[in-house]
Formats: sequence, C-alpha cells, structure tokens
Amino acid sequence: MANTDECRSDSLGWDGPFRVEDHRRRADTSAVTTTLTTTFIAARSRAHGPTSALWHAVEVHRAPSEIDGACELTVCGTLARVVPDQPWPVSTRDVCPTCTVLA
Repeated sequence: MANTDECRSDSLGWDGPFRVEDHRRRADTSAVTTTLTTTFIAARSRAHGPTSALWHAVEVHRAPSEIDGACELTVCGTLARVVPDQPWPVSTRDVCPTCTVLA
C-alpha cells in the first residue's frame, strides 16, 4: 500500500517531492498607453413604412480609417449604414432624438 503522506494533494495540485511553485508576477505595463477617447461617427438608417430615414450615432472602438461603410449597431440600437466621411453630430433636421441624447 502506498504511503498516504507522499500522495496527498493541496489546492494547487500534487504536493509531492517536485512541488510546483507559484511564480506569478505582475505584467510590465510601462510601455502600454491607453486612450479613453470616445469617437462617434454618423450612420444613415433606411426608411421603414411611415418612419423616415434618420441619422444615428455609432460609437467607434477602432480607427475611423478602418470604417468601410458597413452596417453597424447605433447608440440607440438601430442598424444603420455608416458614412465614414460624415462626422457626428450632423447638422441636419432628420437626426435620431435618442442618439442625440446618448451620444
């Protein structure tokens, strides 16, 4: 029968003659910079029945140069096609009131 003292385990695993040491260190973040700038760009929704097409705000988490005019989820939850060269806020009358408040 095996000696139970040699085969016991602890919360990190086997506690035998080759015990695993915990050598965790904090990550070196000296070269990491973060930017907390929120960028919004304009997107145009389609008209649906009696609802006219509106301008919406899209929060961008990548470089504006990477925006290719695809459909994105707007701040108010609508899908709309991004217009990369149109800044937010737009200076027209057909703007989503919810996006105006939230963005």
